Order: sequence, then structure tokens, then C-alpha cells
Amino acid sequence: MASGALLRGNATAGTRRPRRSRLRAWLYLLPALVVYAGFAIYSAAGTVWFSFLDWDGVAPPTWAGLANYTRVLTEPLLAGAILNGLVLIVFFSLIPIAVGLLLTGLLLGRVRTGMTFFRTVFFLPQVLPLVAVGITWRWLYSDDGMINRALETVGLGAITHAWLGDYHFALIALGLIGTWCMSGLCMVLFMSGAQRIDPSLHEAAAIDGAGPLRRFRYVTLPGLRREVGIAAVITTIAALASFDLVFVTTNGGPAGQTNVPALLVYRLAFNEGTIGGASALAVVLTLIVIVLVSAIRLLTREAK
Repeated sequence: MASGALLRGNATAGTRRPRRSRLRAWLYLLPALVVYAGFAIYSAAGTVWFSFLDWDGVAPPTWAGLANYTRVLTEPLLAGAILNGLVLIVFFSLIPIAVGLLLTGLLLGRVRTGMTFFRTVFFLPQVLPLVAVGITWRWLYSDDGMINRALETVGLGAITHAWLGDYHFALIALGLIGTWCMSGLCMVLFMSGAQRIDPSLHEAAAIDGAGPLRRFRYVTLPGLRREVGIAAVITTIAALASFDLVFVTTNGGPAGQTNVPALLVYRLAFNEGTIGGASALAVVLTLIVIVLVSAIRLLTREAK
């Protein structure tokens, strides 16, 4: 009897300790949860609510239903901005990932010294303010900028012009800035991931007669699956959420060819006073990001 009561008492005490530990953990997390709920969850819920209203931010709002979403999907200006954002994914994500893998393959195992120098140089665009980057590249792309001068030097002066003002090339020129900014980040991620691959796998492949290209394809690339997924998520979000770079370089021009969703959200809300339309566009952009990020995580998920 006494031993049974003792065992029940120990079991009760054992269950109380985890409960107290969980309660203590939640108490530590509570301040951060309150801040997150106030600034993120509440704001997101408010944006969703505003997207169903016709409101200029001053007068009393009226119910608009799905009219704002219909406008986002049917109005050429707004739909075109979403399409431009998807096009920028090619320059902000796909090309930088390819360049990062190429640089990783070239540097891995070939550069014995100075690796810190290469990482610093390629990662430098990530630590520079995008406003400064945009101003610098706007000068490089200008009529008398360095790019046109370099083309004149090699005898290609006939094709020089203001690249960011070109109706057909402006979006590509803007995307190439994103490629320059994101390639170094991808390379650093891939170099870090390559260092955790077991060297014995490379040695075994070399013994079997695999050359550098085959070792990179069949050993390094599968080992970088997680890092490729992380890079794809980061760069895709950067492409769809780009604002400051576009605002500084082209401000959506020429003739709306470089409009992106984030820029139009700003214009609709603060220039035109269309809070409902801006909120609807922001919600659509968020849904696109969630869908793309979920697809990327599914495709790059490692087999268990």
C-alpha cells in the first residue's frame, strides 16, 4: 500500500515538472508573442479586412466585397505588375542559384588560400543598402555611365543608350541588378553547405574514376539540396517583395514596364488613397509568396 502510494506520488510529481517547465517556457516567450501578435498577426488581419472595403483612409469605409480582388486580377496595370514580379524571379533566384553553383564548383577544392577574400567580395552586395546599390547602378546604366563607355571602348558605341529608359530592356536591366545582388549570397550558402559533405564520398567517386564534373554532379549537388532550397526561398521572396531597388532606379518606368506589386501597393495606398485596392494587392502577393515558397520547400525536401 505504502509503496503504491509512493509510486503514484512520484508519477504525479514527474508530470508536474514537465507542466511547470512548459509553463515557464511560455512565460519566457510571452513578450515576443505579444509583440509579434500586435505588429504582425494583427496587421495582417487588418490588411485582409481592408481588402474587402472601399476606403480612402479618411472617409468612412464602405463594403466592396471581392471588387478589389477582381480589379487586381483584371486591371492590366496591376496584373502586369504581378507578371513583372514573376519575371524578376528568373533574375533574382534562378540565375543567381546557377551562378552560385558555378562559382562553388570552380572554387571548391581549387582555392586553398584566400577563401575569406572571395566570400567577402561576392557577399558584399548583401551588406550594401539597396538604395545605394540602386543609385550606383542607375549611374552605370545612364547615357554617360560606365557601361556605355565600356561599350564605346570596344567599338560597340552604336548600341549604347539609357538602358533603364529602354521600353523593352528596362525590366531585364533591373533584373540584372538583382542577379548581381543575389549571386554572392547563393555562393556563400553553397560553399558552407559543400563543406559539410563527407569528404569520403568525393574520395570514393574519384577512386571509381569520376572526374571533377561528375563528382560535382553526383556528390556535391545532391548534398546541397537543403542549401538550394534555402537560397530559392530567400531570393524568391526578395524578387516578389522588391520595392526600394525599383523605386530608386526606375520608379516603375518607362511606361509601367518595371512596375512591381510592392511599388503599386505603395502608390495605391499613399498616392491614390485606395487602401482597399492596395490591401487586396498585398494579400494576393502574400498568397503568391506562400504558394511558391511551399512548392520550393516541397521540391527541395530531403528524403527521410
